Amino acid sequence: MSTVEKFIPSKRYNTIAFALMAIGLVAVIALYISTHGAAASEEAAHRNHARFWASLLQNSVYFLLTVNAAMFFMCATTLAWGGWQIGFTRVTEAVAAAVPVIGVIAAVILLAIVFGDNHVIYHWTDTEHVKHDFILNHKKGFLSKGFFTTVTILTVVLWSFLGWKMRQRSLNTDTNSPDSVEDRKKFIWNNTVMAALYIVVFALTIMSTLPWLWLMSINAHWYSTMYSWYTFASTFVAGLAFISLFVVYLKNKGHLASVSKEHLHDLGKFMFAFSIFWTYLWFSQFMLIWYSNQPEETIYFIERIGNSAVKSPYATMFWMMLVINFVGPILILMSRDSKRNYTIMTLVSVLIIFGHWLNFYQMVFPAISPDKVPVMFYDFGVALFFIGLIIFMVGRTLSKHPLVAKNHPFSKESVIHFT
Repeated sequence: MSTVEKFIPSKRYNTIAFALMAIGLVAVIALYISTHGAAASEEAAHRNHARFWASLLQNSVYFLLTVNAAMFFMCATTLAWGGWQIGFTRVTEAVAAAVPVIGVIAAVILLAIVFGDNHVIYHWTDTEHVKHDFILNHKKGFLSKGFFTTVTILTVVLWSFLGWKMRQRSLNTDTNSPDSVEDRKKFIWNNTVMAALYIVVFALTIMSTLPWLWLMSINAHWYSTMYSWYTFASTFVAGLAFISLFVVYLKNKGHLASVSKEHLHDLGKFMFAFSIFWTYLWFSQFMLIWYSNQPEETIYFIERIGNSAVKSPYATMFWMMLVINFVGPILILMSRDSKRNYTIMTLVSVLIIFGHWLNFYQMVFPAISPDKVPVMFYDFGVALFFIGLIIFMVGRTLSKHPLVAKNHPFSKESVIHFT
């Protein structure tokens, strides 16, 4: 197998990316037409319109948080002074480079929902309703259009800017080698500071406020202190899956000569570990709410699995999602050999991305369409648009720079990495 330092997306690669985006756009148009026709009542019309926006919200937020998880991975390993990941760091950077584009798309969708006249998704945007709702009135300092807008725009800008700064610092070593010991120390220190800044922003957004605003406020009367960590774990393991898929793809194309099965093995261990971590958070949230049996908390799961009298239409999806996201990864990735096998890692990565997409689906839609599961064909189509966009952005970013990070002080550690 030949080794190639420069990646040039093939015609087939770009065709697949554009085809997926085209299918997604057709799905968006079809979904809009199907949800904006004649309705039996004004309430039914509002529900139909909300179904359209809910699909855009679910997909845009899921894929935004997933690609942003790549930058978290990069910054977390930088803070740990890790060297093993340097061999494929350009892949991680390329996945994270999709954040500004998907971030703008997600922000437009979210703000269109908040400032629109349809209050099915976010009940707290209905001013008159809030006046007569004690719980929402009590939360109006947090659940307000102004705060939502400020946090959303500020978050997308900070993620994009700090991510860009981290990528620029990495690319700078290609032309400006830190040769002396002092230069290397300075480079590592500055990298560490920049990564720390990103982690602080990440902690104040993904690990706290954003999942509350973007997702949990769909069920504005309900709350969970574990919700943000649960959301983080879901998107982080999906982000690792995307990184693994592109690493395997590039290896199969003869690139990333310094990346071996040792690196893939460690990516597999991360996916294995955080699948268990996600399950731990899922179980803790579910068990504590079930055990306390308080109506204001159990309503969330009643919408998803039902109760002793009525079964929820989302029950099958709820339990299937658990099997896909926990049972599948833990059984398949438990052995050492499976984490070093390209085919198995590819299949597990696709399974994880799909499984956590389902997780986000059941986080959003039971509140929008409680009586039945909407036809998911459209939602799969919308998801293909974002997958195609990620493929295109990764290919475009990788083609602009060398695939191997030159002159990084920890490059040797990545080359000799053994696990």
